Amino acid sequence: MLRALDIRDILIIDHLEIAFQPGLNVLTGETGAGKSILLDSLGFVLGWRGRAELVRQGAEQGEVTAVFELPKVHPARHVLHDVGLPVEDELILRRVNTSEGRKTAWINDRRVSGEVLRRLSDTLVELHGQHDDRGLLNPRGHRDLLDEFAGVEDERRVTRQAWSAAREARRVVAETEAALQAVREEEEFLRHAVAELDALSPEAGEDGDLDTRRRQMQAAEKIRTDITRANALMGEQGAEAALSEALRWLDAVAEHANGTLDAPLAALNRAMIELSEAQSGVEASLETLDFDPTELEQVEERLFAIRALARKHNEAPDDLADFGDKLRAKLAALDAGDADLATQKKALKQAEADYEQAAQKLSNARHEAAGRLDTAIMAELAPLKMERAVFATEITPGEAGPDGTDAVAFTVATNPGAPSGPLNKIASGGELSRFLLALKVCLTGTNAGVTMIFDEIDRGVGGATADAVGRRLAALADKGQVLVVTHSPQVAARGAHHWRVMKQVAEDVTLSTVIPVAKADRVDEIARMLAGDTITKEARAAAKALLQG
Repeated sequence: MLRALDIRDILIIDHLEIAFQPGLNVLTGETGAGKSILLDSLGFVLGWRGRAELVRQGAEQGEVTAVFELPKVHPARHVLHDVGLPVEDELILRRVNTSEGRKTAWINDRRVSGEVLRRLSDTLVELHGQHDDRGLLNPRGHRDLLDEFAGVEDERRVTRQAWSAAREARRVVAETEAALQAVREEEEFLRHAVAELDALSPEAGEDGDLDTRRRQMQAAEKIRTDITRANALMGEQGAEAALSEALRWLDAVAEHANGTLDAPLAALNRAMIELSEAQSGVEASLETLDFDPTELEQVEERLFAIRALARKHNEAPDDLADFGDKLRAKLAALDAGDADLATQKKALKQAEADYEQAAQKLSNARHEAAGRLDTAIMAELAPLKMERAVFATEITPGEAGPDGTDAVAFTVATNPGAPSGPLNKIASGGELSRFLLALKVCLTGTNAGVTMIFDEIDRGVGGATADAVGRRLAALADKGQVLVVTHSPQVAARGAHHWRVMKQVAEDVTLSTVIPVAKADRVDEIARMLAGDTITKEARAAAKALLQG
């Protein structure tokens, strides 16, 4: 709901504050007083495309602020959440236009683009009038309006779910087909490569182990002879024999040496022990150097085979095992792919059948509702002085999508025998507004908190017709908010809140202002609308009758 509009330095408005109220808000005033400027200003802060030059002459910038009150459940909250803005009960839109034409916008003090404003505006305000390019003139919205009247939320939800399921099934089939095609193109290579890898069966870390073993065996031939000689010099024919002989001689005379040989004998015994440990280590080393000469050939042959295969596939030797697993997985997918694809195609066929069934059920509901809507609107048109018009909802096959397969268009023939056609081609601006009013009356209670604005919906009508327009506007506003710019006293009299737009000239400067019309002053304002500048007793009496009607 629009609660306040603050306008500064826009066209011929220097500063204006308006506090709008729930219910029917009427704005009256003479032609040229500036009523359209109010709508231009509101459209500007909502991001609509309008006049290029809005800044009041002599001002550096123009600014418009609009304050909306959001109920707990309102589509604007979803838009705010989607664009990452804080969601609050009060929504403040502010937009500035400099004299150079640069525009800047804020939502609750956060900078935003004009596109975000326009997305929000679709949930906040509906404008219908002489230059309406947003409501009935947009055929893309006709299907939504019909669905709103038909109450097919459940059918649309089921259809959207079925559409999503079918789309996902198509994606899975397409991905599987593409993957299978890619694998088939390299099937010969895969089978040959897997056969090579299976024959060699390389393991992670094997390359390093083979290289170490190869180097050991190559080095063994060079060092074994020297180690053998050293082992012989330490054995029974070498150091061991010499030490044993020395111990035997010293031990024989030790008792006559008065203890002088005790330390040498102990050292020799230790030396014998150390020599024995050294012999054991050398013999163990010789054992490790023992190898079969054919083993070296086998190790080198496998090592070179692994490295050659790694170079062939541009893989590290230790990665060949994982590489083989990947190739085997591709072959397994190829071998199982046809079966998987058949299963997926079956699921796709079922998903498409489910979508067609849901779309058909939704279409049936639309066709049934279209007849009821046409009848209801035709009943509303007669009191609106359009009894000769024929309104029809056309449903034709359209492109399949989340909301079904129907294309919906509202058509009208304004005169008997005349061909019907799209609303924007056949109906005038005032007729469009009345068509929309009839439609909105049929959709009473479904405007979801949107502020509806009607610009001169009463153009070209008067008397009972204007009164019918006013009554329907009041009914629409009963559970929401409606703003109407009117020249009709019958419509103005139905307003719950009344403002008069006036143009004043001070010091050769023309300014437009808006003043609230108090309850006591409404008789004179409506009388002025009836009689002109000179208000007569008869005009006042008629005005009182309208206000009491």
